[in-house]
Amino acid sequence: MKTLNIVALTLLIVGGLNWLLVGLFQFDLVAALFDGQDGPIARTIYTIVGLCAIYSFRFFSKVSEEDRAR
Repeated sequence: MKTLNIVALTLLIVGGLNWLLVGLFQFDLVAALFDGQDGPIARTIYTIVGLCAIYSFRFFSKVSEEDRAR
C-alpha cells in the first residue's frame, strides 16, 4: 500500500505542476510531449492523474487522525 500511496502522490504532484504551467504560461506539458490533449497517451495520463486524485481522498482521514493525536 505504501508504494501505491507514493505513486499517487507523485502523479498528483506532476499533475499539479502541469496545471501550474497551464495557469502561468498557457503551456500544457503533457499535451506537448504526447501528441496534443486528444492524443491517446495524453488522455491516459490525464485519466491516471485523475484516478490518483480520487484515491487520495483517503488521506483526509489520516491527516485528521494526526491532528487529533496532537
